[in-house]
Amino acid sequence: MMRYYISKKYDYLRDYILSIPHRFENEGKEIYRSRNVIKVFDVPGTTLRLNVKRYHAPRYLNKFVYSYKLLKPKGARAYYYPRRLAERGIPTPEPVAYLEEWHRTVLGYSYFVSVQCEYEHMMYELGNAPEGTYEDLATAFGRFTARLHEKGVLHLDYSPGNILWERTEQGEYRFMLVDINRMRFGKVSMNDGCKNFKRLWGPKRFFVMVVEAYAERRKMDAKQCVEIALAERARFWARYSRKHPIEFNYEP
Repeated sequence: MMRYYISKKYDYLRDYILSIPHRFENEGKEIYRSRNVIKVFDVPGTTLRLNVKRYHAPRYLNKFVYSYKLLKPKGARAYYYPRRLAERGIPTPEPVAYLEEWHRTVLGYSYFVSVQCEYEHMMYELGNAPEGTYEDLATAFGRFTARLHEKGVLHLDYSPGNILWERTEQGEYRFMLVDINRMRFGKVSMNDGCKNFKRLWGPKRFFVMVVEAYAERRKMDAKQCVEIALAERARFWARYSRKHPIEFNYEP
């Protein structure tokens, strides 16, 4: 059985959207594969490109939690959260549809469909960036994050792959949030806000510049913010390195 939610704006694509689960394995361009899979589809007869994220069937306790609706599935949150971000003026890809495959009372695969974002850059690119190449970006990103937190939005997976960016011909930096199924809405304290940077890749100097720009925008003590952020950064990467290699030149 299929359950689905389609934006009114894209109802004219209903037949195509409902065929996505059947097309998914053999069509589309794969851009990410792990437990979940992301593909990009060009809709026939249009210029529209769709980003489709297939969430793996829940396992263990989550199978019970989602099947009995104790918590909205990740794909459902990814579909509804963009509206809350749009109300606050926070950029994220436009949601198109959300589909769920059910096997009696058990949730199987689910699919979140959005308009493909054409921003070419991710924050991963700052991993080993040399001095002189990132200063303006660091300041712009710190201010962007401050606006995000001022509007009561805390992205709980604020990692390099979930932050896209581009630079306009006028030299302005623009950012786009993706993978937004883990969000918290409400007042963001200085402590929570500064800790939110812990997953960022990049030179220590870049990291500090981001936090300083963030503190300036939020009228917080920059030294204290940097101390909080660096301490949380150190804890995060220490834990991470016990199980995985760090893929950039991490400076403690």
